Amino acid sequence: MPHTTPFGPTSTLNHASIGEFRTEAGAMMDEVTLGYHVFGTFRGELDGPNNVILIEHALTGSSDVSDWWGDLLGPGRALDTSRWCFISVNALGGCHGSTGPSSIASDGRAWGSRFPAVSIRDIVAAEAQLLAILGLEKIHAVIGGSMGGARALEWSLLYPEMMDAVCILAVSARASGWQIGIQCAQISAIERDINWHGGDYYDTDDYPLEGLCAARRIAHLTYRGEQEIDERFGSDPNEGENPFGEFRDPTQRFAVNSYLEHQGLKLSKRFDAGSYVALTEALNRHDIGRGRGGLNRALGNSTVPTMIVGVDTDILYPYHQQEHLSRNIGNFLGMAKIVSPVGHDAFLTETRQLDRVFRKFLKLSLPEPYSI
Repeated sequence: MPHTTPFGPTSTLNHASIGEFRTEAGAMMDEVTLGYHVFGTFRGELDGPNNVILIEHALTGSSDVSDWWGDLLGPGRALDTSRWCFISVNALGGCHGSTGPSSIASDGRAWGSRFPAVSIRDIVAAEAQLLAILGLEKIHAVIGGSMGGARALEWSLLYPEMMDAVCILAVSARASGWQIGIQCAQISAIERDINWHGGDYYDTDDYPLEGLCAARRIAHLTYRGEQEIDERFGSDPNEGENPFGEFRDPTQRFAVNSYLEHQGLKLSKRFDAGSYVALTEALNRHDIGRGRGGLNRALGNSTVPTMIVGVDTDILYPYHQQEHLSRNIGNFLGMAKIVSPVGHDAFLTETRQLDRVFRKFLKLSLPEPYSI
């Protein structure tokens, strides 16, 4: 059964208003709400040592960590809820409890195209406002993968005094040209859908389903490994279909196309196209060196003990990008490599390896002279 913590009930979606919010680009939002989950029991001091760990979700994830790291979360598991109190916040711009394009603005209409462009720093700054409202001046650590890793990295640079350690999985110090290109292709697929209506489809009976599904098909090929996709599907036709006919027929598919279409439709049932555009744009703007003298200077000035984790077959965030982080981070705690044919998504799927990574990180993260 859920119980109440100083931050609200556990294992259920909580909401808190953080009031006005100004983006780093200067856009003003008059009222922002953030959704968040809590797992475990708080121990310690709100303004001193405590057992709070902030967990950051990926692009289409949510604050319900049990949905995506469920095998790792719970009493006695690597993310041990009998010892630690985990807080996870839905990203600003998302669609799982936090203000985003689909949310109703103060004038009674959906934000839609009026929702401002947000950056990873904006998402983190909004989370910091939430923690302040919850009374937390300190936390023990931040953990995140992919977009969550970008958020964790920004947390360590924006608010180093608030934490003892950070664990960053499957991400880079900035968006590369290749990543921006892939991500802009996804945004373009959505914006070219006739039902997009410039981002204001919320007031219509339309929904840019085809565009969102196309974006997800592009993205999914970067989330999985080439070896895994080929071993699963190769050039086989979809069961009962023949893509080798005299003329091309879109109803006669290869097996991999059927799989990718399924992934697109699956996402459309749980995620909003406007949020997909907003958060993908935030990833395009990810650059920890901006305004800090460049990447290496920003990394070198980091004071938070940082563990870096990468995936050997990651196409989206190749392992050399995590190696770059490890070579230049100012306070290097350790490095781990996840070995998997799965590719980028291994930071979600390789439970056994992640178990070892998180146990090692939490052991290394405990500062002297106290332990929690």
